[in-house]
Amino acid sequence: MAKNKTYDLIIIGSGPGGYVAAVRAAQLEMKVACIEKEPRLGGVCLNVGCIPSKALLDSSEYYHLAKAHFAEHGIKTGKVSLDLPAMMARKDQVVEELTDNVRKLLEGNKVDIIHGTGRLVAENQVEVLKKPGSRRKSDRKTIKAKAILLATGSEPLAVPGLEFDGHRIVSSTEALTFDSVPKHLGIVGGGYIGLELGSVWLRLGSKVTTIEMLPQIATLLDGQVARGLERILTKQGLTFRLQTKVSGAKVSGEKVQVTLEKDGKKETMNCDRLLVAVGRRPLTRDLGLEEIGVELDARTGHVLVDEKFHTNVKSIYAIGDLIPGPALAHTASAEGIAAVECIAGLPGEVNYDAIPSIIYTWPEVASVGLTEEQAKERNIEYCVGTYPFAGAGRARCMGEKDGFVKIIAHSKTDRILGVHILGPRASDMIAECVLAVEFGASSEDIARTVHGHPTFAEALQEAAMAVRKCSIYAS
Repeated sequence: MAKNKTYDLIIIGSGPGGYVAAVRAAQLEMKVACIEKEPRLGGVCLNVGCIPSKALLDSSEYYHLAKAHFAEHGIKTGKVSLDLPAMMARKDQVVEELTDNVRKLLEGNKVDIIHGTGRLVAENQVEVLKKPGSRRKSDRKTIKAKAILLATGSEPLAVPGLEFDGHRIVSSTEALTFDSVPKHLGIVGGGYIGLELGSVWLRLGSKVTTIEMLPQIATLLDGQVARGLERILTKQGLTFRLQTKVSGAKVSGEKVQVTLEKDGKKETMNCDRLLVAVGRRPLTRDLGLEEIGVELDARTGHVLVDEKFHTNVKSIYAIGDLIPGPALAHTASAEGIAAVECIAGLPGEVNYDAIPSIIYTWPEVASVGLTEEQAKERNIEYCVGTYPFAGAGRARCMGEKDGFVKIIAHSKTDRILGVHILGPRASDMIAECVLAVEFGASSEDIARTVHGHPTFAEALQEAAMAVRKCSIYAS
C-alpha cells in the first residue's frame, strides 16, 4: 500500500458484508481498502459462525446416519466410532480454504488488505492500530477516504449471571471447538444457534437440554412450523424446557450448576457445559462512533441508517449486523452491494420482504416472507396450502418423511405472501420461493410450473395446488 494513499472507500470489517462490498466497489473502479483486525479474513461467518457450524452439522449428520440409519439401507458398517479431532480438523480445513479464497478474491480485485483495528477519527479518516494497546507511533497510521463503510458485524450477547468463562460457560465460538463430547450440554436459548449446535452435540453423543423463556422455540418462525420442528427434534432426543428462565449458573469443579425458574419455582440442573445462545449484539465497541457523532439506537445499540445505508454523518455508511434488520450473512452481502452502489450514485437497494432465513437442523427449516401470524396481525386475507413430505416419492426413497411445505397466498390476488419449509434440503428448495416472492408470483405460477419427478420440490408444487383450492372458491 502506497504511503498517504487516499481511497475512494475504506471498509472496516471483512465478513460477508465487508468483503462483498469491497469486490463490488472494485468492480465500480473505486480505490478500496479493507481493514480486518483478525489474522484471517471472512469475519465471524467464515471463521466462527456459519461455515464451521455447517461443517460440523454435516459431519455429525454423517456420523449419525452411519450409526443409526445405514442398516435400513442394507449397509453394514460394524461398530461406528467417533474421531472428534479428525472431525474438528476437517472443519478447520474448510475454514482455512474459504478464508484463503476471500483473500485471493480481494487481492485479485486490487483491494488493499490492511490488518489492524480500525477506528474512526474524523468523517473521512480511519486510524489503524496494528497492535492492540500499543502506544508506539509506528503501530498506528491514519488513512483517508471519500467514504467509509462500517461492516464489523456482531458478537455473542452476554447475560448477567451467566458470564462466559470460555470453558464451562461458553458462547457459540467455544461450542465449535470442544475437545470432547459433553455428557450433558445445557443450552440457554432456543433460537437458530442453540438448535443447530444442540443438534451437532446430540448426534455426537451428548444429552442436550435447551432452556427457553418463551413458550415456543425459534420464535421468529411460523407457529405451525416451529411446533413441527419441536416435535421432530424432541423425537430425535433433544429436551426442551420452555417458559423457563435461567436465573444463574455457577461452575463447580467440572460441572455447571444452573438455576432454573418456572411458575415461581426454582430448581437446579447440573451439566458439563453451558452454551449461552440468547442472541448477538452489534460490534460497535472501540469504533469511535460516539466521538464522530454517529447516531445509535439507544435501546439496541444498532447504527441507524437511511434507505441508502447512510448514517447521519456525511461520509459514513453501515451494513450487516451493525444495523437494524435480519442478522444474516446473506443479508449483509446484499446490503454491502447496495450500499456501495448508493455510494457510487447508483440505485442500490435490498428487498427485505424477500430475504430467506434457514435453520440447519435436520430436517432443515427455510422460510421467506410473512408467517401466518404476521398475516393475521396485518389483517390480510390469505389462503394456506400445505403438503407433507411423506407424500413425496423422493422423500420416501431417502427415508426422509418428516416435515411439510406451507405456502401462504393472498386470498384475492393469489400473490405469494410467504413460504415455509420444514424438511430435507429446505435450504436449497427455498431459493425458488425467494425468486417467486421477489417477482410477485402467485401460487398458481408455482402450481403450473413443471417440477422434476421424483424430487423434494414436488411437495412445493403440491402445496401450491392446495392454495389454489382455497383461492378459487374464496368469496
